[in-house]
Amino acid sequence: MTPANDPKGLIRESYRIEGISDGECRSILIDWALSLPQDTDQRAALQSLHDHYAPTAPTHPMTALLHEGLNRPDAPPRGRRRRA
Repeated sequence: MTPANDPKGLIRESYRIEGISDGECRSILIDWALSLPQDTDQRAALQSLHDHYAPTAPTHPMTALLHEGLNRPDAPPRGRRRRA
């Protein structure tokens, strides 16, 4: 079963690749993030994926990245900058 927040199955497939590296997982996670609709709450999507995969694959490199993504402070909003 693929979670709704992984419509292309990118994260699911990363868990199926035996011996996948941290770098390969990072690349897949970036592709996944870029494929999300703009109005998606990325933190909620990461939480959903983590909740789905972490219990069955706690030592997988993708689980570690999902965990890391959930524990990062929010990035400052992008947009207009003040002129000096």
